[in-house]
Amino acid sequence: MLRVGDLQRSIGFYTGVLGMQLLRKSENPEYKYSLAFVGYEGNPAQAEIELTYNWGTDSYDLGTAYGHIALGVPDAYAACEKIRAAGGNVTREAGPVKGGTTVIAFVTDPDGYKIELIQRAEGASGSGLR
Repeated sequence: MLRVGDLQRSIGFYTGVLGMQLLRKSENPEYKYSLAFVGYEGNPAQAEIELTYNWGTDSYDLGTAYGHIALGVPDAYAACEKIRAAGGNVTREAGPVKGGTTVIAFVTDPDGYKIELIQRAEGASGSGLR
């Protein structure tokens, strides 16, 4: 779950920039929060990200415990180009991880959350940014 400062802006990033789908959304007026769940292909077997907007709160201190979200992608280089073309912020270009051969990249969402793109080994299955 990620706490976000503007639910529509975050939904726009995860759907328009990272290619996820809005799976469901709900409002809770009594406790003044809204939820949106995003993921790939609407497949319940895949992981989902819960975006929580607490009404009236437009930013958060991300703290030191949070690291990042990791998404598997077939081609990290192509994913960076697609994200950049959609207006996303690539903060670490695609390339091998230090001390290894796995290709990774990093992007940042509108609230400052880091998202690592990990290039899957050839033939690996699963959804991710295409």
